[in-house]
Amino acid sequence: MIFSGEFHPFRLPVPGLWLDIFQKVKAAGFTGVSFYTNWGLLEGNPGQVVTDGVWSLEEFFASAKEAGIYLIARPGPYINAETSAGGIPGWVLRIKAQIRSMSEEYLNTTQKYVSTLGKIIADAQITKGGPVILMQPENEYTTWPGVTDFPSDTNKEYMAYVERQFRDAGIVVPFMDNDNEISGYFAPGTGPGEVDLYGIDSYPMRYDCANPYVWPTYRFSHDWQSTHQKQSPRTPFAIAEFQGGSGEGWGGVNQDKCAILVNEEAERVVYKNNYAFHAAIFNIYMIYGGTNWGNLGYQGGDTSYDYGAAITEDRQVWREKYSELKLQANFLKVSPAYLTAKSTASINGSYGVPDSISVTPVKGTDTNTNFYVVRHGDFTSLESTLYKLTVPTIIGNVTIPQIHGSLRLNGRDSKIHVTDYDIGGVALTYSSAEIFTWVKGPASSRVLVLYGSEGETHEAAFPLGLSKPILIEGPDIIVEQHTSMWILHWDVNSSRRVVHIGDLQVHLVWRNEAYNLWVLELPAENPIGNFTSMAKDRVLVGGGYLMRSAKIVGTKLDLIGDINATTTIEVISAPTVIKSISFNGLAYPISKTNLGSSTITVKYTSPGIKIPNISELEWKYVDSLPEIHSGFNDTLYTSLTRIESNNPRNLSTPTSLYAMDYGYHTGSFIYRGHFIANGHEKSAWLNISGGNGYGHSIWLNQTFLGSWVGEASIQNNVHNVKFSKELEQGKPYVLTVLIDHMGYDEEAPGTDAIKFPRGILNFDLSGHGQDDITWKMTGNFGGERYADLTRGPLNEGSMYAERQGYHLPSPPDEQWDLANPVKDGVEKAGVGFFTTSFDLNIPTGWDVPMSFVFNTSNKSSVDEYNTNNNYRCQLFVNGYQFGKYVNNLGPQTSFPVPEGILNYAGKNYIGLTLWALDQNGAKIDGFNIVPNNFILSGYQRPKPAPIPEWQQRQNAY
Repeated sequence: MIFSGEFHPFRLPVPGLWLDIFQKVKAAGFTGVSFYTNWGLLEGNPGQVVTDGVWSLEEFFASAKEAGIYLIARPGPYINAETSAGGIPGWVLRIKAQIRSMSEEYLNTTQKYVSTLGKIIADAQITKGGPVILMQPENEYTTWPGVTDFPSDTNKEYMAYVERQFRDAGIVVPFMDNDNEISGYFAPGTGPGEVDLYGIDSYPMRYDCANPYVWPTYRFSHDWQSTHQKQSPRTPFAIAEFQGGSGEGWGGVNQDKCAILVNEEAERVVYKNNYAFHAAIFNIYMIYGGTNWGNLGYQGGDTSYDYGAAITEDRQVWREKYSELKLQANFLKVSPAYLTAKSTASINGSYGVPDSISVTPVKGTDTNTNFYVVRHGDFTSLESTLYKLTVPTIIGNVTIPQIHGSLRLNGRDSKIHVTDYDIGGVALTYSSAEIFTWVKGPASSRVLVLYGSEGETHEAAFPLGLSKPILIEGPDIIVEQHTSMWILHWDVNSSRRVVHIGDLQVHLVWRNEAYNLWVLELPAENPIGNFTSMAKDRVLVGGGYLMRSAKIVGTKLDLIGDINATTTIEVISAPTVIKSISFNGLAYPISKTNLGSSTITVKYTSPGIKIPNISELEWKYVDSLPEIHSGFNDTLYTSLTRIESNNPRNLSTPTSLYAMDYGYHTGSFIYRGHFIANGHEKSAWLNISGGNGYGHSIWLNQTFLGSWVGEASIQNNVHNVKFSKELEQGKPYVLTVLIDHMGYDEEAPGTDAIKFPRGILNFDLSGHGQDDITWKMTGNFGGERYADLTRGPLNEGSMYAERQGYHLPSPPDEQWDLANPVKDGVEKAGVGFFTTSFDLNIPTGWDVPMSFVFNTSNKSSVDEYNTNNNYRCQLFVNGYQFGKYVNNLGPQTSFPVPEGILNYAGKNYIGLTLWALDQNGAKIDGFNIVPNNFILSGYQRPKPAPIPEWQQRQNAY
């Protein structure tokens, strides 16, 4: 089974940390990772595809192979993924042709990217010893609003064209798609554009993170398997994307609430529902979200792409949903009968259960093993329901439990009961408790782990041919002989029970105890290596924040893992006798338990790491909006003289004022409108577009006219401004407009919604015609010919400090003023740039995720913000933009920055742009760097990302 999670390398721009993520995915029992690449980041400059530095995939592929993770490649060209324009480069939005169409103009734009990325992926295919086993051309190419005959012949031709492009680049692994309409589009046998593996795409929990305990009902599936048999009966049931979290945006709630929306309870219900349909390829979006650093996100999302995923944005695994995934993935990994089983209809009240409970049998076809997925018929139910289950086994029908009492199904829970289950040659007649894993020990011994929730009653039965079960650890259980079975009957509590049945050792544990168990696959000879195989030996270990890997040399077991407290690690089972144990390279004395297992104790002592108080450092300041001062020379600005535009929104102005028409697509824009006063000017209005949550400020010469401070759901706004005094006839004046760009929208096929322009859409100046104003503008320095190839085409905006490169390390700040963004701020509407530096010295062996936190002045939520203090900040860390903070909207106040961007063994440079949108200026309401955890870790300390320093930029203005 391909059990995979989504992880985008471009959202963690430290190649040395990719192995860490892969190891955490592997430790959860997964076999694969699905990944996007982002065309808009790699070819921001037409014809120049950048594939080195943080954009290189070489280390991504090498790390996946080292961890033993198969890869599903999804390079687009379009990816969606809550990225600006869905990953389509800004320059492509300028063309007349429809995006994702058979227009030759559009197809030509894709050629360089597809051929370049296609070859890179082709070289990493499994056929060449790499980790790539599947490929998805295009993404969700199945939604066309208002069109009922999708896919049309033209759509099919486009899909087929993209597939040919990748085949021509050397891709030979199977193609799959992700049909979010679940309509059989492009399934095998449907003609042009058909794929080898038909896959669906579903987000049943939707996106209302503000109400995470309210489960929607209209997307829950009851019939996917029957649908699949009609649409693509010759291929395994594949779910190319399934909801692993949810996203938030401006003015919303924090990402932890998104984690609650799709929490461990949701995983138990909706994921097991998928197994009831016999999903053989199952990809969870996201398993690790990462960060929308450098303005790569779309207009509906803030800097965080944590997504409420099982692995947090700062790479931690503390969320319970990670542990729940570990239970499920490991069970499926040791249940090969599932792979050839057949799903049948789900019927409420079947197999002896109450009508309120639904049972879906997944029956073995080449084995006697059956799986019974049990849930409430109303999957949102909060009721606790007692039931008995009557099922067939090879010894006849049995009713579970047989001894006494009932099973219990708690609200928002689901169970997988098994019958006639094979434990590597040892039979399990039935179990109401769920299986976490089983492993082989020395000789013919086995260890089986069964778990349940506290307070539940469970039974497991074994053939009489095995010796009588003997309880060797834990509270009493009932052991009875019934007909031809030994039956174990117990009530789950926090105490572990261990039962010997011949060579089989059965651990009966509380779910939370199972969370603390780790199944580590031992390396094998190539070509299997570290990849999953049922033939591989495994080690079962208890304890520890994270166990990454294991290796046995002779009688020595080498463990690599992480702890965040003094931890006893128990080696419960290994394939050979173990006489010595090391943890992260250090040998520890062994103690033996009554079970014969080995334990070591790893001491944890706080590292005493000193973290500087950022607000108390010496800061330097330079004005970053000189445009609003007298005498500013905008000669090098771009003149807005285009009288036509390819944009589907018709021009409302004599010349195009759309930023994209002049090669500016990111960060922020500054417009300068020049006119000669005639004395009749009383007011002006401007229709300005910047995307959801955007803001803008307007000046007339040096006079501040006002700001739009932003609303979460508004992407463009008409702003009327009045002039406080009469303008002097014959004198030149300039309207200066600073606009925040929140990213382009995403795209559905056929709408070209991503082309909606940013910048000034329309304007009027009283007493003047539109022709009386001559407009200039700037965005990021160089536009599409961006200056910083290392950090990419979207990392910078229009502000003076950015154009000069002052946000990069070692800016020329010797003559700048001393000023602190918290204590001093900026005195009036405008933009200040503040910079400081500090050293870190994090000892080797310690993983210390850190975040920069705004709004630390005793305010706990966005509801408590002073909305009269409207300001926006950009956070640059060693030149990488890792935070866009909007004080009056939120919700994000904490901005994780990974090691490798932060230098953990030396100097770090911080840059802040502080944009005050109010007349009286602004100060930052507290700002500091905060360690999120101190983890004694076996991770490999990453090599820093490339961090080129400031150099004088030729012709910077």
